[in-house]
Amino acid sequence: MINFDEEIKRFQPSLEVDDTEDAIYNTNTTTDVTDVVLELLKEVRDN
Repeated sequence: MINFDEEIKRFQPSLEVDDTEDAIYNTNTTTDVTDVVLELLKEVRDN
């Protein structure tokens, strides 16, 4: 049977997960659909 308390004590998060999390949260270059629509509207208004 698995001893969950012992498993939790030995748990170490993967470094890859930490690196990925940092890359996602510390980057402002991701553009979502709202950003694209706002940019298009701005271009249309300027022209």
